[in-house]
Amino acid sequence: MKKSHYPAVLFEDEHVLVLNKEAGTLTIPDRYDQELANLKSMLKARYGDIFVVHRLDRDTSGAILFAKTAEAHKTLNRQFQQRTVGKIYHAILAGVVQQDEIPIDIPLMPHPKIKGLMAPSVRGKESLTIVRPLQRFRMATLAECDMRSGRQHQIRVHCAAIGHPLLVDAEYGRSEGFMLSSIKRRYNLAKNTEERPLIARNTLHSYRLEFTHPFTGETLRFEAAYPKDFRATLQVLAKYAKQYQPADWTGHWRELAD
Repeated sequence: MKKSHYPAVLFEDEHVLVLNKEAGTLTIPDRYDQELANLKSMLKARYGDIFVVHRLDRDTSGAILFAKTAEAHKTLNRQFQQRTVGKIYHAILAGVVQQDEIPIDIPLMPHPKIKGLMAPSVRGKESLTIVRPLQRFRMATLAECDMRSGRQHQIRVHCAAIGHPLLVDAEYGRSEGFMLSSIKRRYNLAKNTEERPLIARNTLHSYRLEFTHPFTGETLRFEAAYPKDFRATLQVLAKYAKQYQPADWTGHWRELAD
């Protein structure tokens, strides 16, 4: 298996394991290339039996939950099926989201023409995402996405459907990478060098997970720190695309700790 860093552990006991997944790492082995870095293989090598409770896309970073026993897996699966698990993602979206809260209730189904992608459709499965801006910039928005259902690519498709795709999303958005030169005036690149994007993957991070411990019944809540590329993008936006406040906006800015 191609090497990848072992993710930071947010919580661990004999029943459950919560990790902060790196972008670029699969949740489960790829069906065509078993050598691609994936969490399940890493964890199996360390723990033996490990059970996947839910998945994150390869390019999505952040909090992810695994079960260590079949009993814990069954209980946690039930919580996901009953939608009692809190799943909060942070997304950097293209454009300025004006509303303070946007419920996006759009059914989703597999794309009829492009394998592996999803599409809005009245024939699709019900899907609900609630988007709340956390910080507005001149040409982008840091938003909290409360994922009430668990469809593939749900946040990416929903945000694109309202005209605010992820700032970087090669499949549902407008860009494959975010460049400093796109917002910094008089950007000068050293001779014989090529500009590299600040972030070259989906600008989506699984920020918070909240669930009931399968045996103690305790409510557990974990937050995953932003990775370097996500944090750097926000820092550049704050510096060169100063915060934007609509004239009719009456909310309050929220400062997020690194």
